[in-house]
Amino acid sequence: MSRIPLLSKTTAIMVAFFFQAFASGGLYTRIPDIQRALDLSESQLGLTLMGQPVGALLVFLFASRIVESAGPRLILAVGLVLLASWNVAMGIAPSQWVATVLFALFGATFALANVAMNVEADRIEAETGERIMNRCHGLWSFGFLITSLIGAGARGWEWSVLFHFAVLWPLIIIAVVLVIFPMTPAPARVHTGTRSRRINLPTMATMMLVGFGLSAALIENGTRAWAVIFMRDTFSAPDWVDTMALPAFVAAMFLTRMIGDRIVAELGQLRAAYVLFGTSLVGAVCVIFALSLGMAIVGFVLLGIGIAVIFPMAMSAAAQIGDRPASENVASLTLGISLIMLIAPGIMGFVADSFGVRVSFGLFVPLLLTSLFLSRRVLSPR
Repeated sequence: MSRIPLLSKTTAIMVAFFFQAFASGGLYTRIPDIQRALDLSESQLGLTLMGQPVGALLVFLFASRIVESAGPRLILAVGLVLLASWNVAMGIAPSQWVATVLFALFGATFALANVAMNVEADRIEAETGERIMNRCHGLWSFGFLITSLIGAGARGWEWSVLFHFAVLWPLIIIAVVLVIFPMTPAPARVHTGTRSRRINLPTMATMMLVGFGLSAALIENGTRAWAVIFMRDTFSAPDWVDTMALPAFVAAMFLTRMIGDRIVAELGQLRAAYVLFGTSLVGAVCVIFALSLGMAIVGFVLLGIGIAVIFPMAMSAAAQIGDRPASENVASLTLGISLIMLIAPGIMGFVADSFGVRVSFGLFVPLLLTSLFLSRRVLSPR
């Protein structure tokens, strides 16, 4: 029986980005509830959250071969169902170690789906000549925003973690059947190299991009994991108000990404990076020294604006290097970032436990300065 696509390739991949975020993003709004249910300290929670980068790291080593063999469509279809399933399982995790394993499985599934959809988006760009990467990541942010708002509502309505994700699970199945499975794949991007390694190791070119994109990746993941806890521990407000910091951050990312191509076209890559990293630095200072809940939310909004376009820029640059298959460079870029992210949750948890969660957000400042320094080395002025 033939598959009849309901959407064009461009629209389908954008919708795939949306649902990948929708299937995964809600978990971050429930981390404080998982922490309470398992009676974890900040340090223990940091170690538990390390399961996610560990799982991602193991997959990134072989992601290119899996993507090239199975194809992005199949990986996305299976990956979205698994992501939603790991979330449901998290609601009945009986111990810290089970939760750590589930975070590892979540991280592995998320990572493979992430490589698959970025590779497919780049292939569509190459086939059509239309820039869509920032809009794809914008729709991803929109999906994350929607699922974060649902998470805020679920906490306000005092839904259990299990019930929350059990309600969302059928929606993911419908999306897979109607949108992901019927997708028509685009042809692979032409490259000059040959596949010579079984493991996707970063090259010097991708390592430079790792340094450039690292701050954006760590701020995005760190804010997802710790923003709600920051608000909870710093200010006295209802749970649903604490949770709103995350949707504010994601909404800022979404809106910026939807006009990201225009920003880069107007300012040029290098100047755009300078402006965006500067905005992120102001946002980090606002969060670190927030005197009120409103000031903290403004800080998270500025962080979201500042990092929004950086990671899509790094992904596009990696896919277009051309020295080997795009999937290898995308996988090796994310592998390099994941190697550092492996220890980041534990470090943030230790710092939060020892000096307070405000100080843990101060770790973003030197990362932003490093990425700012590397901008001139990896970006074209235009």
